[in-house]
Amino acid sequence: MPNQSAPHLYEYAIVRYMPSAERGEFVNIGLVMMCKRRKWLRARVEPDCGRIAAIAPAADTSMLRQQCDVFHSICAGTPAGHPIASLAAEERFRWLTAVRSASIVTSRPHPGHSADLDATFERLYAELVL
Repeated sequence: MPNQSAPHLYEYAIVRYMPSAERGEFVNIGLVMMCKRRKWLRARVEPDCGRIAAIAPAADTSMLRQQCDVFHSICAGTPAGHPIASLAAEERFRWLTAVRSASIVTSRPHPGHSADLDATFERLYAELVL
């Protein structure tokens, strides 16, 4: 088992809501982060409806919340939620961060190095999403 206090390489991506691909506007709504060595994957996706209404007043936020629930179930590895959820953590991360034309998109993955993945996740979420 890997040493929990040793620094680990991780990757993260910002989760975004893009109501219109044509306009290219988006709101950061979450973060997904993965450490392959620790088989660790975590996501928090919490849409801020006020921010979303500022760029997309007609946005269907109930549908958006359902899509966020699916994103969470895939990240958590809940097989009943989606067939992708049964894959290994790094495969689920790659699937979640793949380029696609949808209303929930992610930034390109970025690397980092940390001994405390949970604290790093919280710091990145506060800096990039809130």
